[in-house]
Amino acid sequence: MRPKIKLEKSIPEKIANSIGYAAILFLIIFFFAKMSTLPAEIPMHYNGVTVDRYGSKWETIALILIAIATQIGLEFLERKPQLHNYPTRFNEENAEEFYRASSQILNYTKNTIAVLMAFIMYEILTLQEQLSPLFWVLIALVIGLSIWGVMKMSRIGK
Repeated sequence: MRPKIKLEKSIPEKIANSIGYAAILFLIIFFFAKMSTLPAEIPMHYNGVTVDRYGSKWETIALILIAIATQIGLEFLERKPQLHNYPTRFNEENAEEFYRASSQILNYTKNTIAVLMAFIMYEILTLQEQLSPLFWVLIALVIGLSIWGVMKMSRIGK
């Protein structure tokens, strides 16, 4: 059984949470603000650059639900680092360091995904015909956070 250790969030983690929650709130408010002015069919999928599928404006509700469920699910996991997967060198002496690193990685990833989801919603609801390069920057950030996390965890307990 892994130890349960209560971790306090760092200031950067609190800031990241504020940004992530603001992004989710923006996503919801923007949806309701734009819904009445949207045409029946709006851009729903991009092939990497341009729109390759249009769909009902009501399909965006799924995006909101996915964003909220992702935020809640990752928040739950972030608060339970004893449930995360760790390498065999994990032990009671380095548990807090592993927990802190894992929770921090999850925090930054969760909140970057929230910003990404809000950005996607913005692109869809403003009827963009081409995907902004910022989309790829956010995707690179999520991937970069994963790489950073693996590197950070690999240095613990060596």
